[in-house]
Amino acid sequence: MNLWPTCLVQFVVRAMRLEFRTRLPALLLLLIFLHNPAGAATTLQRKTLKTKDAYVGSQVCASCHMDIYNHYVQTGMGRSMSDIKPALLQQLQLPATFNDKNLNRHFDIYARDGKLYQSEFELDAEGNEIFRDTHQVEWLVGSGANTIGGIVKRGDYLFEAPVAFYTKAMTWTSSPGYEFADYSFNRPILTGCIVCHSGRANPVSNTNGRYKAVAFSELAIGCENCHGPGAAHVQAITSGRKLTKQNLAIVNPARLTAESANETCMECHGFGDVRVLQPGKSYLDIRPGTPLDNVLSILMVPPTRGSPPRSDQLQHYYSMVLSKCYRASGGQLRCITCHDPHVQPTAQEAPAFFNKRCLTCHTDQSCSLSRTVRQHGDPSDNCIGCHMPKRNVTFIAHTSLTNHRIVARPDEPLPEAMYHQTTAALPDLIHLDPAPGKKDVPPSLLTLLQAYAELAAYKPEYVAPYFKVLDQLERTDSDNALVQAALGSRDLKNGKLQEAADHLQRSLQIGPPQAPVYGLLSEALEKLGRDDEALSVQQKAIAQDPYNPLLQQRLVAMLIDRKQYSEAQAAIEHYLQAFPQDSSMRNMLAVSRGKIPPK
Repeated sequence: MNLWPTCLVQFVVRAMRLEFRTRLPALLLLLIFLHNPAGAATTLQRKTLKTKDAYVGSQVCASCHMDIYNHYVQTGMGRSMSDIKPALLQQLQLPATFNDKNLNRHFDIYARDGKLYQSEFELDAEGNEIFRDTHQVEWLVGSGANTIGGIVKRGDYLFEAPVAFYTKAMTWTSSPGYEFADYSFNRPILTGCIVCHSGRANPVSNTNGRYKAVAFSELAIGCENCHGPGAAHVQAITSGRKLTKQNLAIVNPARLTAESANETCMECHGFGDVRVLQPGKSYLDIRPGTPLDNVLSILMVPPTRGSPPRSDQLQHYYSMVLSKCYRASGGQLRCITCHDPHVQPTAQEAPAFFNKRCLTCHTDQSCSLSRTVRQHGDPSDNCIGCHMPKRNVTFIAHTSLTNHRIVARPDEPLPEAMYHQTTAALPDLIHLDPAPGKKDVPPSLLTLLQAYAELAAYKPEYVAPYFKVLDQLERTDSDNALVQAALGSRDLKNGKLQEAADHLQRSLQIGPPQAPVYGLLSEALEKLGRDDEALSVQQKAIAQDPYNPLLQQRLVAMLIDRKQYSEAQAAIEHYLQAFPQDSSMRNMLAVSRGKIPPK
């Protein structure tokens, strides 16, 4: 019996192609390739390092700096990531349940035999389980100041757990970002994210969330994240040669220029609107004491009076440079002027701790409030309570951030300097981390291509600059995989199918191969009537990125279109092993098996 009647086939193909193209059109596929922190342009693994440039781990540092280390591991950074430990499990209010009314899904969170699990399931009208998907949580991310999230491992791939524990509310609810989309257990842990939450990750190059057998050489943020690889320092110490403060064979941010010291923090605390890695570089190439822009360009859409920043609190570094304190210092104010990375004061200790920092520049008479008024505050005499207030972040549940703009009054207007941060060479973006002496030098065209591409996805004013840069690169740097992929996407969108296929094949030849480029090529070949080639290329895309649901959905649509129904059914079954929460695919499988009649 044919369980794929013509009307159903046509409906499914149209619906799946519409979903595929509206949710992830050709240009957006390219955008993932352009800015994905796990993509070819961004995650080429660091080459084998010479011994002197190798990492040794924080435990080795602790053997000589035990007091500093013992204080540091109590800080938020020192507890940024951890294994599952019995003592920690006791703090997580287990077992727990969470019901997501928007998705009509339920989650169980529980511990068993010293391990942590999250289970997602859906119930029908009679209360019977439709599906259940359970995974062990391998690591916890977050110090507990606001949120403790989880990472699950599926083969060699790492994904965010869908439910997180919010410590202030003492409750489990959707992980940050999950309020915007239905990710389930399929949101990959990208290099660009995990480098700011871990000591040293080991991603596999040219993949989307795949990691080596030892995924993390060091879990929590460690000494070498801020001081650089320690092997040369250890060798120098153990060699017995005399060292000076200027020749310690390791980076001390306190001895760097203000600009360079701030960049050490800016890697994670100055996010910008778009971050672009230089060609052939990865986040693992960043080294304290060397210009951040050598590896990573951080760019920001210029604020205007008609469109000021929605929240200047979200950008620690950017907020600081807008402060009167920073501007009055001539750019010499540093993050470590106020923060000691090795010590984190408690909430009770913070007022006195930071008052001392304030009083290195100000005096007791600087405050316009009388001492009597200040003493009656709770806590008393609290500089940061007035000038760096915390505010709740509505889009990340139960979270608050500190205002680093250091305002004199809560209603203090944004400074005029904020509207004059672009340059003649780069009039439409703010370059937050230009290399020393290169403030008036624009980023490379390849950097701008990626930046404009990402911004154009939600800011139409960047579409024209994107294509202008692409036209320039077509003339000057056409033998580049990124450029060829962009040209292929452009021509595919404009209906120039053979030209698109040629560009995309050239991109894959230059390499390294990327799933989005395979996806674009498959679409071009299918439109050219080369169905067998298109199907083969689509399967290569899936092999390159096996947990990308849209790539697999398109494969199902292609098989149905070719009336290869048994193969389509097998593809749906394979899809549902990874994405059991997809109700539309579950219904389609039921139709194919004759369990429900087609509509």
